[in-house]
Amino acid sequence: MKKYMLLISLLSLSGCLGMPQTVQPVQQFELNNYLGKWYEIARLDHSFERGLSQVTAEYSMRSDGGVAVVNRGYSDDENEWKEAEGRAYFVNSEDEGYLKVSFFGPFYGSYVVFELEQDNYDYAFVSGPNHNYLWLLSRTPVVSSTITSKFEQLAKEHGFAVEQLIYVKQK
Repeated sequence: MKKYMLLISLLSLSGCLGMPQTVQPVQQFELNNYLGKWYEIARLDHSFERGLSQVTAEYSMRSDGGVAVVNRGYSDDENEWKEAEGRAYFVNSEDEGYLKVSFFGPFYGSYVVFELEQDNYDYAFVSGPNHNYLWLLSRTPVVSSTITSKFEQLAKEHGFAVEQLIYVKQK
C-alpha cells in the first residue's frame, strides 16, 4: 500500500510541472531582467489568492542559484496583509521561461511565462500547470487597455476562461 501511495504522490507531483498543450514558454528568457517587483493585474481565481487585492510578486536570487519568491496581497475581509514565501528553479534551461515554484515544502507547480514584453520586461503572461492558473503581471500597478486586450485575446486563443478573469485592485 505504501508503494502505491508513493507512486500516486510522484505522479501527481510530476503532473504539476506540466503546462497546457497550447502554451509554450518564451525563449531567450533573461532571469536578471525578470527579477524585481511585479504587480498582479489579472488572474483566474483560486483559493490561495481569493479575496486579495494589491497583490504583488517579488523575485530575487537565492544563494543556491534559485529564485526567492515573495507573494503579497491585502485581505479586505481580515484587514491585514498576507504573504507567502517560496522558491523557484528552472525546469529545463535558464533561457526558457519555464520554472517550477514551491510554497509548500517539496511540492512544486509550474510557472510558465508564455508572453513577455521583450524590451524592458514591462509585462508578462503566466500560466500554471493547466488552464486553471493564469496571471497578467506588470511592472506598474496599471496597464494600458492595449495590454489587457492582448492578454485576453491570447489567453482565449490558448483556451483559458477569460470570462472568469479577476482584475486586481491595486489601490
